[in-house]
Amino acid sequence: MKILLLGKDGQLGWELQRSLAPLGELVALGPDTPGGNYTRLDEVKGAVRSIAPDVIVNAGAHTAVDKAEGEPGLARQLNTLAPAMLAAEAKRLGAWLVHYSTDYVFDGSGSTPWVETDATNPLSVYGRTKAESEAAVRESGCRYLTFRTSWVYAARGGNFAKTMLRLGQERDALTVIDDQIGAPTGADLLADVTAHALRTAHHRAEVAGLYHLVAGGETSWQGYARFVLDLAREHGMELKVTPDAVRPVPSSAFPTPAERPRNSRLNTHRLQAAFGLTLPPWQTGVARMLAEILKK
Repeated sequence: MKILLLGKDGQLGWELQRSLAPLGELVALGPDTPGGNYTRLDEVKGAVRSIAPDVIVNAGAHTAVDKAEGEPGLARQLNTLAPAMLAAEAKRLGAWLVHYSTDYVFDGSGSTPWVETDATNPLSVYGRTKAESEAAVRESGCRYLTFRTSWVYAARGGNFAKTMLRLGQERDALTVIDDQIGAPTGADLLADVTAHALRTAHHRAEVAGLYHLVAGGETSWQGYARFVLDLAREHGMELKVTPDAVRPVPSSAFPTPAERPRNSRLNTHRLQAAFGLTLPPWQTGVARMLAEILKK
């Protein structure tokens, strides 16, 4: 199996380089390598045709949610036009396409976990371009696996947990949003499930389609912050902020250019049934990530 990975340098792309390598020949491209820059789609298309992979994994995207509000054209280029082109090329090659989407395709209403068949209603440019990408992939006629996920983090690069640790060392009190609910999901978990799903798809083409993929359980950003800080104390980190000084506030306390969905819960029953998987609780992945960064 020959696999073309695009977006190799991002948090997810980095983990995918590890998880996909045992499946076959892996060619990994990023925006700084020839054929990997989504602002030059003709070059990307040329690379796909030259490599002629059996699987295309699209880990590249415009993920700066607030910045996307001010540059909708670039967001659409990276998030919609690029995957649409990749889907068309996958169809032409008879290859599989793996694509990633987001809880931001929903409007965050209610409190019930979203299922794959729920109607999308994005609130932001980022959400709209990702919803458009899902439609483009679905309508291309290629064999595909699209994974919707949320609140992605990794030990490599910046993340919410690292920000909370820094602020917890600097401040006596923190205010953190508590009316957005979701599941922090590690890039390593996304990458490992992707590899497992591709192995299954290689033998069972009927598993093609859209799946929700997040860690188990749910929390608010405030609950996430308290978990991170409590675990850091257990690891011996000295913090100025006390456990009861991580105070809840509504989203309105921190206005942003892009509106965030309040309800980011995603129902993963379909994925677990199709691929025979059990998704671990979000605390497991966050604890593992913290153990890694606190050693440094």
